[in-house]
Amino acid sequence: MFFNFNEDQPKDVRDTLLTVYAALEEKGYNPYNQIVGYLISGDPAYIPRNLDARNLIRRHERDEIIEELVRFYLDNHPNETKKGEK
Repeated sequence: MFFNFNEDQPKDVRDTLLTVYAALEEKGYNPYNQIVGYLISGDPAYIPRNLDARNLIRRHERDEIIEELVRFYLDNHPNETKKGEK
C-alpha cells in the first residue's frame, strides 16, 4: 500500500500538533499520553476543546498525523536511519 499526502500537509499537521500540545498542557494533562491515546483509539475525548484543539486535530486523518511524526523523527535522526548503524 502506498500513501502520498499533499506536500503542504506536514506544516498543517505540525501546527495542529503544537496547538493541541499547548491546549493539553494548559489543562494540566500529559500531552504525550493524550495524543498517543487519541492516535491509537480515535476517541476525540483525549483532546480538550480549549484552543479549538479537538476540532483542529479532527481535520486530519490519524494516519496523516502518524506519518508526520515518523517523518519528523527520521529527518531528525539521519545517522540512525542508515542501514547497519544504531
